[in-house]
Amino acid sequence: MSHLINKTSLVTGASRGIGAAIAKRLAADGANVAITYTRGAEAAAQVVKDIQQAGGKAIAIQADAADANAVAAAVEKTVATFGGLDILVNNAGTAIPKPFVESTLEEMDRVIDINLRGVFIATQAALKHIPDNGRIITIGSCVGERMGTPGLVAYAATKGAVKMFTQGLARELGPRGITVNNVQPGPIDTDLNPANDEWAAPQIANTALKRYGHVDDIAAMVAFVAGPEAGYVTGTSLTVDGGTNA
Repeated sequence: MSHLINKTSLVTGASRGIGAAIAKRLAADGANVAITYTRGAEAAAQVVKDIQQAGGKAIAIQADAADANAVAAAVEKTVATFGGLDILVNNAGTAIPKPFVESTLEEMDRVIDINLRGVFIATQAALKHIPDNGRIITIGSCVGERMGTPGLVAYAATKGAVKMFTQGLARELGPRGITVNNVQPGPIDTDLNPANDEWAAPQIANTALKRYGHVDDIAAMVAFVAGPEAGYVTGTSLTVDGGTNA
């Protein structure tokens, strides 16, 4: 597939897991790809190497999603390297699972700073460069729409906010042909939420398909809304959760 040739994408928090899969899929579809990471420089370098070995172009930029200056610099480096920016994927996110009454203010602030404020920061910086008919895609969560997992109160609140952010921004950017969409994963097998972990059993039980999803399931949906065939899809939340919210 090559429907993203001559397009440039920036994927935040993409050194591993869902973000890495998204970066590799967009590159496979022809896009130049920049990824950001906070820690794990070796993992980020490996994502870039994998893309380059497959014939794509990619760079990795260290930038904490909550650091406005670092994110703005990452956007500018992406534009300077590839000559523009067409697709932003707000993937960076975090969760600190524990009962709400036990959560510290510092922990809640960190979840808000990365999952919500970080989306604001990256999107505002990217919109200085994204042309008409560009794409903004945020990775939300199925718990942002229906909460069935105790211990994720603050996380779910930020993902619910991302859903409304998507709808509001889609209205503002619609006249320019820029689409804004929210991809909502359910339980996906990653280092942070492995399918063989003790937390996996109740999540699997909540799905209709009775299994975890794969990172490529999310990457495929992102690739679709990033491409030309999704030009009339905007302001929507696309849930990829194996029927968790069914």
